[in-house]
Amino acid sequence: MPAPAAYYRTGPAARSVEIMVKAGQDASSSFQNNSARDNANGEGNKSEPLLGVRMETLSSTNQFLFCTAGILFFYMIYGYVQEALFHISGMKSHALYLTLAQFALYSCFSYLEMRLQQQTRKIPIETYLFLAFLTLGTMGLSNLSLGYLNYPTQVIFKSCKLIPVMIGSVIIVGRRYGPIDISAVMLMCVGLAWFTLADSAVYPQFNYTGILIIMLALCADALIGNYQEKAMKQHDAGNTEVVLYSYGIGFGYLLAGLVGTGNFLHSVQYFNEDPVWKYSHVALYALSGYLGIKFVLTAIKLFGALVAVTVTTLRKALTMTLSFIVFSKPFTVQYLWSGLIILLGVSLNVYGKNRARIDPLLLQVWLRFSQRRSKAPLPADVQSV
Repeated sequence: MPAPAAYYRTGPAARSVEIMVKAGQDASSSFQNNSARDNANGEGNKSEPLLGVRMETLSSTNQFLFCTAGILFFYMIYGYVQEALFHISGMKSHALYLTLAQFALYSCFSYLEMRLQQQTRKIPIETYLFLAFLTLGTMGLSNLSLGYLNYPTQVIFKSCKLIPVMIGSVIIVGRRYGPIDISAVMLMCVGLAWFTLADSAVYPQFNYTGILIIMLALCADALIGNYQEKAMKQHDAGNTEVVLYSYGIGFGYLLAGLVGTGNFLHSVQYFNEDPVWKYSHVALYALSGYLGIKFVLTAIKLFGALVAVTVTTLRKALTMTLSFIVFSKPFTVQYLWSGLIILLGVSLNVYGKNRARIDPLLLQVWLRFSQRRSKAPLPADVQSV
């Protein structure tokens, strides 16, 4: 039986409800106030244009729609072209050369951006030497894993970066985690195990080597986030600079490795068998990935990690759906159930990191639902939300 409206105006719970409703008002209004606050502080005038559009000229709603559309559009293209490339006969043996071309184009794009914006390097080269190594590990191993894994399996594993992050934090820093984080990781582990077993049963080219490679890529990805954020805050550096030097130096590492192993000329010969089709798709692959990164970083800056993670999670779900529709591959209902378990784990992780913002909003929804069932008037504080 729902509680009467008077309960929320008087009684022992009144003060706590009032506080949470007020916090909910602040959280729900923060979405609309972000761009206005940036403009008031002068931050909006300093923002980098995105596809020629200065975000401070748009309303908060239009900013959100623009960022969401950009993330979905460019990453859908990115995922489609990536899988199309690896469906070409022989491409799986040249995944690292594909990564080399991707690094070269990312470096060119970011170099042009820095020149147009007249930016200079702020982070020391010594920092970038290690950051480039992690970038190479993340991107190179991720592409290499597609030589062994089904594309949806790779996407699923990349959605579970929390697992190596938590393990590394416990071992290296001795950090303690609460029950929400532990539950999220357990759900992800169960979902990954179930998805992997389903994939091994229906996918004839399944190889556990791919699982090892993608896990190493996740470990590098888990390290790069914290290291990159620390360097950018310490030296007040922009995203474009980090992309240029991370991928530029990483290009040098990878080129030296391919030349040293004798695989460089072999890959060049392979790509020259059909250069127009292959290199045009590589260019589209790199351009869509680069623009997708720019939209994600802009969404994080404007709306915070919660909104960005929600949109990118939706993007991964749509990418997997597109993969099953466009590229013929076996399907089992176990994919769906295990994917839902992983999605629950990801959602629980997002909730654990944003409880201060999410709890008041959930309370507002519950109050409205309860009042409708009891057909009693809403409290004044709730009505104003």
